[in-house]
Amino acid sequence: MTATVSNFSYGAVTPIAAYLMACLGAALGLRCTTRSLRRPHHKNGWLALGAIAIGCGIWTMHFIAMIGFSVQNALISYDTTKTLLSLAIAIAVVAIGVFLVGHRGRSPMTLATAGTVTGLGVAAMHYVGMAAIHTTGTLNYDTMTVVLSVAIAVAAATAALWAAVSIHALWASLGASLVMGVAVTGMHYTGMAAVSVHLTGGATTAQSSTHLLSFLLVMLAGPLMVLLIAAGIVMFDPDMMLSDDDWDRAAPAPHGTGTAHPVQQQSQPYTTW
Repeated sequence: MTATVSNFSYGAVTPIAAYLMACLGAALGLRCTTRSLRRPHHKNGWLALGAIAIGCGIWTMHFIAMIGFSVQNALISYDTTKTLLSLAIAIAVVAIGVFLVGHRGRSPMTLATAGTVTGLGVAAMHYVGMAAIHTTGTLNYDTMTVVLSVAIAVAAATAALWAAVSIHALWASLGASLVMGVAVTGMHYTGMAAVSVHLTGGATTAQSSTHLLSFLLVMLAGPLMVLLIAAGIVMFDPDMMLSDDDWDRAAPAPHGTGTAHPVQQQSQPYTTW
């Protein structure tokens, strides 16, 4: 028997919260990548932080959205190892893409390679996370919808990596993060639209819902904490306190013309990002 599947058991709460997490991870990643380009002596540190922020944002988006996933008359649980593996995949593949464009620039070949690898990795994260589901039935996928979700993931990853090395202004990067949030969340719900469940046994969902929610909240606690720490670093690190115009004025002048130290520019307006 094919069960009724819902991705919105809590209404609009889970998709909105998931979207906001995707936007937060994207925004932090963009700002970190911007600073890696402006502060080459700290490049790898900023790129690593950006990759962690984007990866945690994507993974957190996925599992917040999964809180709203339910199968009528079926019990749902998650395999802890596969759930954590999906987090590791998310961070690793984003790191590959971010480091490629961070060190090799935004040439079409670099962007295509990095975007494809990252997009396929994000899709892998999604479907490994889905493989972690244990239920009283079998999950089936519509092939064409899965292919569409993978294509969206590759397109979103490529656009995100392009934005990371091309958009430096604060408000432009925030706007880009909102668009990236739509793309990443859209990929998730496209992938979920491919899912159908064929029941092979009965279960009492009332006994499982509290335990399931508790498990997901525990899993989410770590990545959420990482995102908060990353946000604190981005907002309060001295490199972040000057606006882009301030950094341009504070940048070393051509040889022989003297330099301006950032401290001398403190009369200029600040921005927290």
